[in-house]
Amino acid sequence: MPRTIGVLTSNTGAVIKDIINVSTRRNPNVNIRLLPVPVQGEGAGAKIADGIKLMNENKLADVIILARGGGSLEDLWAFNEEIVAHAIYSSEIPIVSAVGHETDFTISDFVADLRAPTPSAAAELVVTNIYDLENTISTYKNRLKMSLKRATEVMRLRFEKCLNSRVYKEPLQKINEQYIYIDRKVKQIENSIIKKLKDSKLKATEIITRLDTLSPLKTLTRGYCLTEVNGKVISKAKELKKDMEIDIKFQDGKVSAIVK
Repeated sequence: MPRTIGVLTSNTGAVIKDIINVSTRRNPNVNIRLLPVPVQGEGAGAKIADGIKLMNENKLADVIILARGGGSLEDLWAFNEEIVAHAIYSSEIPIVSAVGHETDFTISDFVADLRAPTPSAAAELVVTNIYDLENTISTYKNRLKMSLKRATEVMRLRFEKCLNSRVYKEPLQKINEQYIYIDRKVKQIENSIIKKLKDSKLKATEIITRLDTLSPLKTLTRGYCLTEVNGKVISKAKELKKDMEIDIKFQDGKVSAIVK
């Protein structure tokens, strides 16, 4: 979007008027800096080259339009000269060549950064239509508003969801649920311990009953007795000898005896 447009053309004629009309219609704020140069005749090429150099040395424009109206090949010949081609090529400022009508071609058209079919077309290419730009900016502005509105709405809904969640409304609910959970687990552990003790007690009772059934003392209650010598149980008669002192154990006590 160049702010200052340099124009190298004749200061008389329709060319500069067309460029001014088109440029100001598209952007009233654009600056047009005219550097009058002869566009045909003897020495015109050198004058055009000097004008390009002057524009560059003093940085007089952001872009240069090199323009001339239509004419014969001889009328346009200044734009075919080598000195003009070298000046265009050496220019640091971008140059738009708008020489002649749409069907006319000169060497300047091929050396320039851009060729325009007519001077008016050059103005249209160089100057941005400010009204189209304003519409584009307005469109982007509306898109941004809608985007921000949607983003704000999403954030508002998320905020309301958070406020309506149980964590905010009943902050102790979660803790109470954990208390209930812990109580249930403690009860399960207690029941498990009680069951384990009960099962162990039943098993111990069963073992004691079996041991009691197998106990030799249980046999004594049925009328049997035990014979012992020095605390050793005698199970066979041949283990005894005459006059041996023995102990006989009954259910209700013990007596001593001598073998006969």
